[in-house]
Amino acid sequence: MTDLLRGDHHVHSTFSDDAVSTPEENVAAAVAAGLTTLRIVDHVRRDTTWVPEYVAAIDALVVPEGLTLLTGVEAKVLDTAGTLDIPDLPRGIDRILIADHQFPGAAGPLGPTAVREKMAEGWAADDVLDDFVTAMIAAMERHPGNQLAHCFSLLPKIGLAESDLGAERLTAWSQAAARTGTLVEINEKWGCPEPSSLAALRAAGAEVVASTDSHEAATVGRYARVRELLSAESTS
Repeated sequence: MTDLLRGDHHVHSTFSDDAVSTPEENVAAAVAAGLTTLRIVDHVRRDTTWVPEYVAAIDALVVPEGLTLLTGVEAKVLDTAGTLDIPDLPRGIDRILIADHQFPGAAGPLGPTAVREKMAEGWAADDVLDDFVTAMIAAMERHPGNQLAHCFSLLPKIGLAESDLGAERLTAWSQAAARTGTLVEINEKWGCPEPSSLAALRAAGAEVVASTDSHEAATVGRYARVRELLSAESTS
């Protein structure tokens, strides 16, 4: 557990419009927290134009000895085919963070309210979960070697839970992560994935990393919920 918590693989900077700390401040915070790995990640959409400037800013940072600095961009899954809301990326981006910001429907993304309304009209929970897991697996297969960001954080917003997924869906999801070389983050901000999902990942041989999903430097590398999730998994 100790080595895992010496990395923070999802930290936002001021290149994201909802974050307040600069890349320089995040690097300093990582050093203060005793981290050995830091991945700075910022939100993109298809029409995002600043990624080259972001890469240049990260490349220009002075990185203290003992800290490995990595890069990423975070993009939502749009549909069950695994399409990502992402622009063409220049060299210098280590990983895409595949995120469930909206529900990836067959015809495109749906907000949580729209999903709940459709479920109230008769869209069965099993079909919703099948579409969701299908989309996440498709995204991993279309974009192998990347990272799942706060996976399953969407489910409570649509009135479902990780425990609703069941063993069969979790097995398919975790095996896809292992097969595609996808890192799966244990996310401090959202408290996911839960211990049963972590156990499925371990059984499949998938790699997990720790992340705070920090939007301010003060929380970089500061873990409480991740520790609890790892501890619960180890004793389950």
